[in-house]
Amino acid sequence: RLEGARGANVIYTDSWLSYHISEAEEKERLADLDPYRVSSDIMAVSSADSIFMHCLPAKRGWEVAADVIDGPKSVVFDEAENRLHGQKAYMIWLMDRC
Repeated sequence: RLEGARGANVIYTDSWLSYHISEAEEKERLADLDPYRVSSDIMAVSSADSIFMHCLPAKRGWEVAADVIDGPKSVVFDEAENRLHGQKAYMIWLMDRC
């Protein structure tokens, strides 16, 4: 697990759970994916100037530890802001064609 992150410039994860899944499936998924949680240990072996990304929404303590998503290497809110500008540009492009 740590070997895959060693020296990485970007550590990226996504949400583990979809909305509207059963409680049993949620428990199974959490158990299966727990070893892949992005933790400070993973960030420690990544490159010194690495960043953490997540497309949001994120569940602190599930796919990512709170100290990582709220830490200095996290760019999740910059990433969300960039996505917002891209979506606005797409809306303008669509409206120009109406």
